[in-house]
Amino acid sequence: MVGSEVILLDFWPSMFGMRVRIALAEKGIEYDYKEQNLPDKSTLLLEMNPVHKKIPVLIHKGKPINESCIIVQYIDETWKDKSPLMPSDPYTRAQARFWADYVDKKVYDALKKSGTLKGEEQEKAKKEFIEILKVLEGQIGEKPYFMGESFGYADIALVTFYCWFYTFETLGNYSIEKECPKLIAWAKRCMQRESVSKTLPDSKKIYEFFMEMRSKLGL
Repeated sequence: MVGSEVILLDFWPSMFGMRVRIALAEKGIEYDYKEQNLPDKSTLLLEMNPVHKKIPVLIHKGKPINESCIIVQYIDETWKDKSPLMPSDPYTRAQARFWADYVDKKVYDALKKSGTLKGEEQEKAKKEFIEILKVLEGQIGEKPYFMGESFGYADIALVTFYCWFYTFETLGNYSIEKECPKLIAWAKRCMQRESVSKTLPDSKKIYEFFMEMRSKLGL
C-alpha cells in the first residue's frame, strides 16, 4: 500500500480520531497523517468535510470518508485480508453496531459532564456516567472483548475514551475502576494490543492538554 493513497486528517487528543488510527494499525495500512489545527481549519479539511467541518477524515484515493465509526467500517470492508474488525455473523455484527452507536450517543457527553459540572449537578452527572459504564460492563461480562473472543469494532468505539478517564476522574474526584473494575480490566486487556497502546496518548499528557485548553478559554 502506497502511503499517499491513504491520508488521515486528525487531531492527536481526539478519541474519535484514535478509533481510525487503531483500525488502520490493526490492518497494517500505511498512511500519511496530517495533524489539524482545529481553531484554524485547513483548506483541505474544509474541502474534504464541508458538512461537519470536523476530524477525523480518511482520504482514500482522493475520496473522503467522514465520521469515525463509518470510517472504521469502511477500513474493514476495504481491506478484508487482515484482522477483521466486524463479526462475520449478521446478528453479532448488528449487535456490534448497536453497542458502538450506544457509545457514540452516551459516553462523550456524560464523561465531559462528570468532570466539568459543579456541586450537585456534578454528583448527578458522575452517577449517570457510571450507570452508562455499568451497562457497557454488563455487555462485556466475562468475555475478553465486547463481542466475544476477538477484538473488534465495538471495542475500538469505546477503548479510545480510556486515555481520557484520568482527566475527568481527577476533575470530578472519583474512580471509575472502583465502580467498574471489569470495564477497566477490559480496557487494560485492549491496551496489551500494539494497535491500541501505540495509539492512545499517555493519560497525564491528555490531562495537561485539557487543563491548558481550559486555561486558554478562561474556564
